[in-house]
Amino acid sequence: MNRSDMLRRMIQEQPWDVLVIGGGATGLGVAVDSASRGYRTLLLEKEDFAKGTSSRSTKLVHGGVRYLQEGDIGLVREALYERGLLLQNAPHLVHKEHFIIPLYNWWSGLWYTAGLMVYDLLSGRKSFGPSRPISRKQVIQRLPGIRRRGLRGGVIYLDGQFDDARLAINLAQTAVEQGAVALNHLGVDRLLKDASGRITGCVATDHLTGQSYEVRSNSVVNATGVFVDDILQMDVPGAAPQVRPSQGVHLVLDQTFLGSGDAVLIPKTSDGRVLFGVPWEGKLLVGTTDTPLNGHSLEPRALDEEVSFILRTAGEYFEKAPTRGDVLSVFAGLRPLAAPQGGKAAPPGGNAPRGTDAATKEISRSHKIITSPSGLVTITGGKWTTYRRMAEDTVDAVIASAGLPPRACVTQGLRIHGAADAPATPTAGPETLAAGRLKSAGEPPADLLALYGSDRPALLALRAENPAWAIPLHPRLPFTGAEVIWAVRMEEALTVEDVLARRVRALFLDARAAMAMAPAVARLMAGEMGKDENWERAQVDAFREVAQGYVLT
Repeated sequence: MNRSDMLRRMIQEQPWDVLVIGGGATGLGVAVDSASRGYRTLLLEKEDFAKGTSSRSTKLVHGGVRYLQEGDIGLVREALYERGLLLQNAPHLVHKEHFIIPLYNWWSGLWYTAGLMVYDLLSGRKSFGPSRPISRKQVIQRLPGIRRRGLRGGVIYLDGQFDDARLAINLAQTAVEQGAVALNHLGVDRLLKDASGRITGCVATDHLTGQSYEVRSNSVVNATGVFVDDILQMDVPGAAPQVRPSQGVHLVLDQTFLGSGDAVLIPKTSDGRVLFGVPWEGKLLVGTTDTPLNGHSLEPRALDEEVSFILRTAGEYFEKAPTRGDVLSVFAGLRPLAAPQGGKAAPPGGNAPRGTDAATKEISRSHKIITSPSGLVTITGGKWTTYRRMAEDTVDAVIASAGLPPRACVTQGLRIHGAADAPATPTAGPETLAAGRLKSAGEPPADLLALYGSDRPALLALRAENPAWAIPLHPRLPFTGAEVIWAVRMEEALTVEDVLARRVRALFLDARAAMAMAPAVARLMAGEMGKDENWERAQVDAFREVAQGYVLT
């Protein structure tokens, strides 16, 4: 992941077979798929890998119980299959998690037990284990923080959990290992076309240096999530919008609110949606909302009504009701859902007003591929769990559009960077599901270096090389200087935000602690990158400005 070497390759190895615009889950997946088929592949991301939606998910690898309720059997079956592949190919990042649905009336137990049996059947050979009803006593043993008044029992099932940003970074590394060039902080300004109107490349600018480059490619993929309409406008000004953003907000609390390694699913809230409470890296992640917006932003902000909804709903199901003062971090992500016909394009920037037309729960979560007359291939919709299938379908469309020599997809069995020596989580049987213990089967160890998989020994070697790099950078978080050094040297981290938001998850876990860590991170990065004190100050100021949006006041 040496950036200067990849910049040189970007210039010298033109024309590329496939140019991918966008470094989120979808774009990175396309780059891995394309490069692993043997196509010369270049990926450009205008900010950082997974800067947008792809680092702001509920951290679930799942079929989607909600989609099953809505009758979308095809999407659930596809997602459950891909869930199994992710556990197989990235066992250092994906693990099995127990989810408990607390029941406060008897009839709902029959409904959810039957529904989850269908969920289990749809997973086929890649089942994570059977679901089953459990008693009131077992629910309380496994979720000490759940509201006890009126509790009748529960249903427990297994699904997947992961670290989204870490998977994105590992996908970028995998793409590079397969021969691709992946560059962050290098944005596309305009598309290049030949006399017939066929796209032949782009003009892109390095946001760190201001230098512009002309890049030639035989095909171009638009995989920019909620920003796909921006690229479509470059192709055809005035083109109809393809994406309608939907905002999902999450709150991060202390894990003592549930007191468990298990997750909770509230399947029907006051507005008919679902709410998750998921243990994540020592904290409790609670969300999400589903708010239609009429605009997009790189840093979307939670609306007060969304925060109030999550706190109010959590308070209805937790013994101790959380307050705004308990929130360690709040973050919002924008889902790229298919736009309703006849809609208006989403304007960029700022906190967009809430939409008033179709509810987002009725907008398709399936992915859609559009091939323009110019040859631009656009991929929209979908979700993290199905990123690999989305990428496969996209590259197949590129082959057809650009006339590339057909080559079969190989990513079903392709191990993702870091997976080499990471053991897969064992399947949990009925006896594990029934056990009244607090720790979930497959829960990641307290040592967060396990998320680095086969790179973990190298991180430990850095800590041994310099004892100062082994000291936590903040007493409330486990991250050390070694992870910062590694991020700069091996993971193309170029800003303090790159490190604290996406190489380690400090900003998302405890925003105030992350702000306190920023000066130390800037000093470590400056030493590695040859930067001066002015750079350090500017980086700290820029990070703190972003981080303020993750703090509830």
